[in-house]
Amino acid sequence: MGTIAELTIPAAEFALRDTLADVPSVEFEIERVAAHGEGRLIPFVWVRTAEFETFEEALAEDPTVDGVECLSELDAERLYRMDWVDSIHPVGAILEADSTILSATGTDGQWRLRILFPDRGALSETYDRCRRAGIDFDVSSIYDLEGNRRGQYSLTKEQHDTLVEGVERGYYNVPRDLTLGEFAESLDVSHQALSERLRRGHRNLIESALITGPTEE
Repeated sequence: MGTIAELTIPAAEFALRDTLADVPSVEFEIERVAAHGEGRLIPFVWVRTAEFETFEEALAEDPTVDGVECLSELDAERLYRMDWVDSIHPVGAILEADSTILSATGTDGQWRLRILFPDRGALSETYDRCRRAGIDFDVSSIYDLEGNRRGQYSLTKEQHDTLVEGVERGYYNVPRDLTLGEFAESLDVSHQALSERLRRGHRNLIESALITGPTEE
């Protein structure tokens, strides 16, 4: 039975630690992670901050990043492709258990990860391995897929809360009780930023709940 755990790791022990320290207002949300042929991880990361110039200066000096490319620029956020160095110990220790990082967000000096483990035994082994390696993290919640299916949908808290509020306020009614612009204004975000947030949330729900195998073009 698969087990999902939500972990909190200090930024000082994870990726982008210097950037998070130098730009306290920045928020990271991992879109997806690709594997490099040399064993490195290449995440696609959404970045939100009001200080993009300062952020990019800090990112250029961050020792956990070996390369970066900006792929998309929206009103309040940008998508970056990053090459993380292989010395980020928690990543290797966690993925060694044949686990999958479902989502990860970084802000306020820490990273919050939602991880799918094959079973509780794999989670326990990962916890012990990280402790022996001096890696500090807290487990905030654990649930098995057969007992609680919320975690399998790979939604960030922001995506989850926005989708739920959209239902409660009638955004998904036919006809709608409020427009996308009105919904965005109530959340104090731009029309485009809300559209992107909803799109990513819908995609995560569809991929997790409906797509059970490889898709075909």
